[in-house]
Amino acid sequence: MNMKENIWNELYSAAVKVQNGRTVSPFIEAGGVAAALLTKKGNIYVGVCIDTACSLGMCAERNAIANMITNGESQIEKLVAVMPDGSVASPCGACREYIMQLDKESGDIEILLDLETKKTIRLKELVPDWWGTSRFE
Repeated sequence: MNMKENIWNELYSAAVKVQNGRTVSPFIEAGGVAAALLTKKGNIYVGVCIDTACSLGMCAERNAIANMITNGESQIEKLVAVMPDGSVASPCGACREYIMQLDKESGDIEILLDLETKKTIRLKELVPDWWGTSRFE
């Protein structure tokens, strides 16, 4: 197994470790989806989705990003989101936009699309012709 496969397996395992879908209260469910990201400094941060009755929750990706920012980082190298059935998926539209706004190089973030084949995509392929590019210049 090469280094690329190892890091994706490590990120996937980190996400699955915190996933644990659960009911927090009559108004909040958490952990249906989990995410893990690798920063450019080599650190891994995780998060789970938090779904609320008032719609003020957050996706797993944004939760992992909040964890990263809380710890003083803002540049992502790789990202994986794990669905309740164990499959991986690309971020929703809101997360794509949020991630693009993090850093001028966010378009180069590699996102895992298939754990078995290690198929990936760059964020800029999911958000072509992004409106905010010129603001980073």
